[in-house]
Amino acid sequence: MVGVLAVELFETTDGELLVNELAMRPHNSGHWTMDGAVTSQFEQHLRAVLDYPLGDTDATVPLTVMANVLGAPQTPTMTIDERLHHLFARLPDARVHLYGKGERPGRKIGHINLLGTSPEECVNLRERAELAAHWLSHAEWTDGWDPHQ
Repeated sequence: MVGVLAVELFETTDGELLVNELAMRPHNSGHWTMDGAVTSQFEQHLRAVLDYPLGDTDATVPLTVMANVLGAPQTPTMTIDERLHHLFARLPDARVHLYGKGERPGRKIGHINLLGTSPEECVNLRERAELAAHWLSHAEWTDGWDPHQ
């Protein structure tokens, strides 16, 4: 095999590691590399299959948090462009990656990365990433914020 191999593991309550998935391709678990690593998993995959030297795998920041954007049970009446406008007005540091897929309930249509400089930011970044992902899916802020006020 040549290219990226992602190994998805689950840890049981007794500390045992179970292999859930072997993905011989770029994988959702590595999407953080698009913004948080010198060389993304996608570029590494291309470098490998083209027999180019692999790129630098160092992180560009100490912390990258990712949240998936999933289609809501009902597609909002607000367009995705309008939702992006409001998202960037509120969270200008959000790194949004949309996949160009139509919205359907539960369908992964994109992801959001947020970057941080210290482990202390982890909870805040996770909450903000989840807030942003929910907004893009549902056109409602889970904390009640109203963009029109």
